[in-house]
Amino acid sequence: MANSDSSHALSRQPTIHHISSSMEDLDSELSNVEYATYSVHMPPTPDHQPLDCNSRGSEEHIVSSSLFTGGHNRATRALSKDRVIGSETSHIQMVGSKGSFCSIPGCNSRITTDAQGVDVLPCDCDFKICEDCYRDALRTGDGICPGCKEAYGGEQNSVDMPVDNKQQSFNLERRLSLVKSTESRLIRNQNNEFDYTEFLYETKKTYGFGNAVWSKDDVNGDNAGEPKELSKKQWKPLTRKLNVSTKILFPYRLLILGRIVAYALFMEWRITNPNEDAIWLWGMSVVCELWFAFSWVLDQLPKFCPVNRFADLDVLKEKFETPNPSNPAGKSDLPGVDIFVSTADPEKEPPLVTANTILSILAADYPVEKLSCYVSDDGGALLTFEAMAEAASFASIWVPFCRKHDIEPRNPESYFGLKRDPYKNKVRPDFVRDRRHVKREYDEFKVRVNALSDSIRRRSDAYNTREEVKALKRWRENKDDEIREIPKITKATWMADGTHWPGTWTIPAPEHSRGDHASIIQVMLNPPSDEPLKGTAADMNSVDLSEVDIRLPTLVYVSREKRPGYDHNKKAGAMNALVRASAIMSNGPFILNLDCDHYIFYSQALREGMCYMMDGEGDRICYVQFPQRFEGIDPSDRYANHNTVFFDANMRALDGLQGPVYVGTGCLFRRTALYGFEPPLSIERTNWLSRFFPRKRKIATARSTAEVAPEENYDDGEMNIALIPKKFGNSSMLLDSIQVAAFQGQPLADHPSVKNGRPPGSLIAPREPLVPSTVGEAINVISCWYEDKTEWGDSVGWIYGSVTEDVVTGYRMHDRGWRSVYCVTKRDAFHGTAPINLTDRLHQVLRWATGSVEIFFSRNNALLGSSRLKLLQRIAYLNVGIYPFTSIFLIVYCFLPALSLFSGQFIVQTLNVTFLVYLFAITVTLSLLAVLEVKWSGIDLEEWWRNEQFWFIGGTSAHLVAVLQGLLKVIAGIEISFTLTSKSVGEDVDDEFADLYIFKWTSLMIPPLTIIMVNLIAIAVAVSRTIYSAEPQWSQLVGGVFFSFWVLAHLYPFAKGLMGRRGKTPTIVFVWSGLLAVCISLLWVAINPPSGTTQIGGSFQFP
Repeated sequence: MANSDSSHALSRQPTIHHISSSMEDLDSELSNVEYATYSVHMPPTPDHQPLDCNSRGSEEHIVSSSLFTGGHNRATRALSKDRVIGSETSHIQMVGSKGSFCSIPGCNSRITTDAQGVDVLPCDCDFKICEDCYRDALRTGDGICPGCKEAYGGEQNSVDMPVDNKQQSFNLERRLSLVKSTESRLIRNQNNEFDYTEFLYETKKTYGFGNAVWSKDDVNGDNAGEPKELSKKQWKPLTRKLNVSTKILFPYRLLILGRIVAYALFMEWRITNPNEDAIWLWGMSVVCELWFAFSWVLDQLPKFCPVNRFADLDVLKEKFETPNPSNPAGKSDLPGVDIFVSTADPEKEPPLVTANTILSILAADYPVEKLSCYVSDDGGALLTFEAMAEAASFASIWVPFCRKHDIEPRNPESYFGLKRDPYKNKVRPDFVRDRRHVKREYDEFKVRVNALSDSIRRRSDAYNTREEVKALKRWRENKDDEIREIPKITKATWMADGTHWPGTWTIPAPEHSRGDHASIIQVMLNPPSDEPLKGTAADMNSVDLSEVDIRLPTLVYVSREKRPGYDHNKKAGAMNALVRASAIMSNGPFILNLDCDHYIFYSQALREGMCYMMDGEGDRICYVQFPQRFEGIDPSDRYANHNTVFFDANMRALDGLQGPVYVGTGCLFRRTALYGFEPPLSIERTNWLSRFFPRKRKIATARSTAEVAPEENYDDGEMNIALIPKKFGNSSMLLDSIQVAAFQGQPLADHPSVKNGRPPGSLIAPREPLVPSTVGEAINVISCWYEDKTEWGDSVGWIYGSVTEDVVTGYRMHDRGWRSVYCVTKRDAFHGTAPINLTDRLHQVLRWATGSVEIFFSRNNALLGSSRLKLLQRIAYLNVGIYPFTSIFLIVYCFLPALSLFSGQFIVQTLNVTFLVYLFAITVTLSLLAVLEVKWSGIDLEEWWRNEQFWFIGGTSAHLVAVLQGLLKVIAGIEISFTLTSKSVGEDVDDEFADLYIFKWTSLMIPPLTIIMVNLIAIAVAVSRTIYSAEPQWSQLVGGVFFSFWVLAHLYPFAKGLMGRRGKTPTIVFVWSGLLAVCISLLWVAINPPSGTTQIGGSFQFP
């Protein structure tokens, strides 16, 4: 009985209420009611009569023309939307699109269509009738079809139309190509734990649709059941790995070892030869140099094995999109990809930028029916919603144009802004006319998007005024002798169809603010049909699309529920909400996440990433990381915004170990790796010691719930889903999708050498269209309460607890034994934007460094990692958590030259030959390493030097503040945020790099500015003292001045940023410089007052 109750609780699902116009809130009516099944409630009104509920097209119409909302203790509602933007839409997949004309004489209305462009017709005679005429027929014609003169079906007038559970389950299996085991059983180990890994990678079972193994009889793995043609077939790899040339790599490694030896000998000499005259100066310098040596080793050792990888797109096409016995029609057998785009604030992240990113995704060169795009709007803003709707509308023109003329890049803003000949290599005679037409359409699109903010404000003001007039009229009509106050109307935000926006309002109100609003899902573009759909011939004002596939990928707008009192975990929480919603709606086995300002620059980037996932051992790859490339950076790259040393050197080197780290965007994930599963057991590599000392592999498990009795663990061979909620939550549809994603994400088993593969042709079946119950379940899994008492954010999905959730998420996957791959394409895969002014760049570095400090003080410290983390990979992750602490020693070391010049002492007793030889050896080896690193990574020497300079700038400013923040948070639980205090905007708006000269004063600038002032004053003091001294110490002066110039050379970009444009230095810089100069002078006078001698400043003696 307990098992039955728990199963019933898990299957409990909310009711979807379909509302065709503005209605009173149903939450109070439904908040205390529990529902066991889905139903679509459509209140009959004179203006609304439902179409045939059993029609598949009707269900599609409900999904495509409804805005789904819901949340915790709230009813899930489907609000009918004939349109979501003011402009007309014509594409068949777009919300509000219409089909052919109605056949009723005198009616020119269009008929509603489904996602495939097929007219939704209520009668079997296929008489074409629009929705309004159909309602009239039911209302005035006794329900008689005007075509065949027979009555419509008997269920048309039903008010409540529950969806049959069996039919719903069947649709789910067909839509997801669900693969179920015929012998599925509850898998437990001896500790009464559920083995998720074995559940995921079943290899001795026969599946329903698409068999994951060749025969049930092949238990011993002797390949007895494999087709003979596969054993004889020559297998072609999808990727190649090339090691760096030995001529470069061998001396590079030799120099690393040589510099380590030189460092060791130098430090041994430094320790054994102290400066007795300035023991304090010697001691500080030795401690700092020891830490610098340790930090350099941590950074350099992971660069021992750099590799280069290449993908073969021709082989990918041959394997997955070429006709063969398993795929006679040559349909795409590639797995699905769900692309996540995250945005949070339309004021900081302009909707036009996000819209261009969406357009580049929709135009990507990947099978249309396998691609789905999800836009996460964490702010719940109507401005973002309508901008996405406008982008979906413009995509009907832009995407076919890109396919017809092979456009690159497929971001319209970037394409039309190219500074090269747009007509080069374009051979079609109609290209010029098509380009002009699309350019005009894009200019109009930009005008509409940029005007949305004012349009929404004017519309809302008009509707709010109308409501105020109505309320005032009712108040006057109902006014009696009693004194009554004039009612106050809440200033709502209104949608284009005259209904309240369920998300965040411009003027916040209860349940309509940034931290308090309902879940929202709108399918902007319905799932496309399985077969190509050609466009129409051109007229004089349009593009000829008669030979072009005009289908568009699925586009879904998602805004998760937010309520006060819940920790929503920022971007990581939004990503996890998208993981669950996409698993319900499309369940692509691979996920690509992009920031809203990172667009697809190379349309075949997804195919290149898929080459690695679908290769022979691709099932052990958790993600494919692409390098980040940026636009709008100044030519000199003053603040190292391109970060090429990291993306082209460090990441290539990590690719030769266990894989690159996850950097937050431009990453193609395996969905099951995000779910917290381990890589397949069958091909785990082991070292030679395991042959003699085998070790037991730790199994990824989750404790069973206490309500399940031991005798109820097996129930007729079916898995008891009561064991799952702790890990994934209580959605049975989400659970059912896990095995499907695992199966569809396996490599193609086209050769006996491929283990854990799927058979060819298993992913060519069409997907069932979305139904309301499916979208309703997606609303359920993005509710604010769903993650309670689950492992989301702990071991499943993006990991919570750090501002750099990306690094932690990637680390957890590597710690479980997964590999990652670095994919450098011939043409940049993605382009984005980066802050180019000094202040924004420092705050960006501050956030990264703060996350690293949090990692160091958490259980994600690499020192606590499992044995599956390789040694050099562990060192790389350890360096991620340690590098901010170098700032403490760097700050001290930067003041040592000034202290040396002030005191007349140096870090060594004398500049003897031994010290100079060691210094020369260390400097030369560093220079040679830089040259060789530039050689094998492909970066420029200037880029390497810019990286060194900004590492120095960040180390003396943002890194130090990050360490202080981390220590205060760990020790005292205090969190400090540094905000901008003043701002001056660049004056030249016509300059492409005007943002470079924008100056915003921040406290992060105080430490490096202090270092500059102290060293400049120290040089002046030392030079003056030496010149006027009776016995000048030139050797000490040269050593100290050289040391100071070394510091100032690294801080030169910082000083240049402070000086502003054309010498227009901001006043705040003069103020702080003068203040620091006065403080330093007073401090020096206090330490050593002037004497009656001719010596300037006296000689400083450390107490």
